Amino acid sequence: MPVLDIQSLDLSAVVAIFLASGLVVLLCGVRLTRLADGFAARSGIGQAVTGAVVLGALTSLSGSVTSVSAAAAGHPALATSNAIGGIAAQTMFLVIGDLVYRRANLEHAAASLPNMLSGSVLMILLGLLPMAALLPPVTVAGVHPLTPVLFLIYVLAVRATDRAGRQQNWIPRQTSETRVDQPDEQARRIGVGLPLVLAILGLGAVVGVAGYLISGSALAMASTLGVREGLIGAVLTSTVTSTPELVTTLAAVRRGALALAVGGILGGNTFDVLFMAFSDIAYRPGSIYHTLSPDQVFLVLLAMVMTAVLIFGLLHRERRGFANIGFESASLTVLYAGGVAALVWAF
Repeated sequence: MPVLDIQSLDLSAVVAIFLASGLVVLLCGVRLTRLADGFAARSGIGQAVTGAVVLGALTSLSGSVTSVSAAAAGHPALATSNAIGGIAAQTMFLVIGDLVYRRANLEHAAASLPNMLSGSVLMILLGLLPMAALLPPVTVAGVHPLTPVLFLIYVLAVRATDRAGRQQNWIPRQTSETRVDQPDEQARRIGVGLPLVLAILGLGAVVGVAGYLISGSALAMASTLGVREGLIGAVLTSTVTSTPELVTTLAAVRRGALALAVGGILGGNTFDVLFMAFSDIAYRPGSIYHTLSPDQVFLVLLAMVMTAVLIFGLLHRERRGFANIGFESASLTVLYAGGVAALVWAF
């Protein structure tokens, strides 16, 4: 069964689906950011952890649906490329956020321990993927042993990040441009409440469906070009299914929720690695990790290097740089552009 059966539709109908779904993601993404920020204030867990867990998971629903559907349909290259390609694309969204935030370098203003820990966990999860691909293709009931390990690491990392944020054993030096995530005691007294939770889950579901339609229509438009499946997943579907992350990042930056913006990207990227675990369960012929091709391994390494650059920027905290962005934003731009070029021409 194809990822989305719209191949019988004419091009005008496919474009209409793409544009309409994009508008839905745009509207819901902005609203979802506001609700997530409110959840952070009312729950007291902070913007960084909320961005990494709540916002990161919900805005990744569209990409998760795409990867799992592709894996179940027997298209592992699309499933894996969509998952890993989305990490590189979403990291690039922080460059756009840095351009929008004119007061200072975004990584300087949004530095926080939870975000640095999230980035470190992301690198650990990414590093395990090629390691699994190099080991014998052992499976239990068609599932590779790494799959439950990825879930376990994610859960333990979320707990550790939340605890680190509460204990504050390490905090960045405060400057005039640092935006501190201060607890809102009045909001905490109000509490989260069932309506807020239902609103977040409902909007997340809508974003997931809209993202699924975006990916399906993008695949239909790209199919006439004869582009290989891995490249479509790495560049096209990974970008369009990451649209919620772009919307929520820009909305969070404009509202001054900088830790939420960075945490949302890192959390979404971490959750994207779990796409591989979900896809491994859905992929019945065997271990999906052993279907990784050289271009997909290249994508994993590219995502790791880009994440390392981002963590370095959060630690180095350059206040201003060329075009009012930090060196890490410039580096991320060069890395992503070079990586896409390599995928097109070298593989």
